[in-house]
Amino acid sequence: MTKTTFDLVVVGGGPGGYVAAIRAAQLGMSVALVERAELGGICLNWGCIPTKALLHSATVLRACREAAYYGVAGAGEARPDLAAMVARSRKVAGRLGQGVAHLMKKNGVTVFAASAKLAGGGRLALDNGSTLSAKHIILATGARARELPALPLGERVWAYRQALVPAEIPKSLLVVGAGAIGAEFASFYRAVGAAVTLIDMTAEILPQEDAEISALARKAFEKQGIRVLTQCAVASSSLTASGVKVTLDQQGKRSELEVDRVIVAAGIVGNVENLGLEQTRVKVEKTHIVTDGLCRTGEPGVYAIGDVAGAPWLAHKASHEAVLCVEAIAGKPAHPIDPLRIPACTYSYPQVASIGMSEARAREHAAKTGGDIRVGKFTFAGNGKAIAMGEDQGLVKTVFDAKSGELLGAHIIHPEASELITGYGVAASLEATEEDLMHTVFAHPTLSETLHESVLSAFGRALHA
Repeated sequence: MTKTTFDLVVVGGGPGGYVAAIRAAQLGMSVALVERAELGGICLNWGCIPTKALLHSATVLRACREAAYYGVAGAGEARPDLAAMVARSRKVAGRLGQGVAHLMKKNGVTVFAASAKLAGGGRLALDNGSTLSAKHIILATGARARELPALPLGERVWAYRQALVPAEIPKSLLVVGAGAIGAEFASFYRAVGAAVTLIDMTAEILPQEDAEISALARKAFEKQGIRVLTQCAVASSSLTASGVKVTLDQQGKRSELEVDRVIVAAGIVGNVENLGLEQTRVKVEKTHIVTDGLCRTGEPGVYAIGDVAGAPWLAHKASHEAVLCVEAIAGKPAHPIDPLRIPACTYSYPQVASIGMSEARAREHAAKTGGDIRVGKFTFAGNGKAIAMGEDQGLVKTVFDAKSGELLGAHIIHPEASELITGYGVAASLEATEEDLMHTVFAHPTLSETLHESVLSAFGRALHA
């Protein structure tokens, strides 16, 4: 007979949910996980992982096309095999999904393939007719793509799922939304040959990033042939015989654009429907569940983590929240996440990664507190490893509190930015000062030397600028 009473039930098997289940099992709790679709959630199946697989295929394609520069003959005519790229992406996602299933079994987590709804009194009603009981319930139901009334989704207007499994490369493509998801799809489809237009309602692409880094990203995108329109929105759209005709509104000036396909990447909304929240004290604001620093909702015994609990919408934030939430439930010391110590990465070409405050935000903060900041910059053009790789375009930027030496923010644009940002993440977590970073020995020749040089630059001590 299947067990129905547990110490903890987790609803949602994404990077927040499955990590919560594992950590709870490690701490000796009896645990169930309820997932209505694939284990691993959107991240492993339709988000982080399969997009990175496609983007890596684009990187290999780009390298083959540029092989002559590196002294390799015969590869300059490389062409994309879209079907093979997509098949590899799906295989990678499938492998990781199987890995999560193995981890559930290994850790003794009971998995229910169903949807769940809060039924009061620590009970969950499943759509398969079962009822589970638990002392604690964690909601980790994630989020989904925001839909735009002016662009109804369909065969020619895609969200991320359709964009990950195209049957053919569109000759022309409009990407609506220039945040991380939009920028990544724009990079991939441009690399495989589509004529790409990327638009955003804000004044710059990657609007959450430091303004200087965003401007460099825009310049790099445009150099690749991506048409970028900012302060631009879709007013209306209609289907044509072979594509989509879109009316764009750029600061009151309207124009028409006809493309084969459109990708909508204009934000996400939390999956808060059909969870039975209406009969609880759980509060929802702007489609996201409100929680405190330890992921507790207004309903005793009910918690929320990951995308459904709001920004930043990052898989690693969800996983970290999962651990702190479970450890708090278990009575272990737990500390709320500092949003300024969560790195953010965009895997476009080039990549963009950051942690902490932008320069503008740091200046505002300093003005309010009567302090000042110091800003350091170092370009990859001065780094030996970057030059050897043929990837010497890009910038590392660091922002410090002028008096205390606290690292307030760090920003990188480079094809390897996502791997480099963790250095600053560790520094921020350890509350390292500028002196600590300046006295750290960085291996040579490595790209990480740029991190060191940017710190030195902030205090007028750069060696290779």
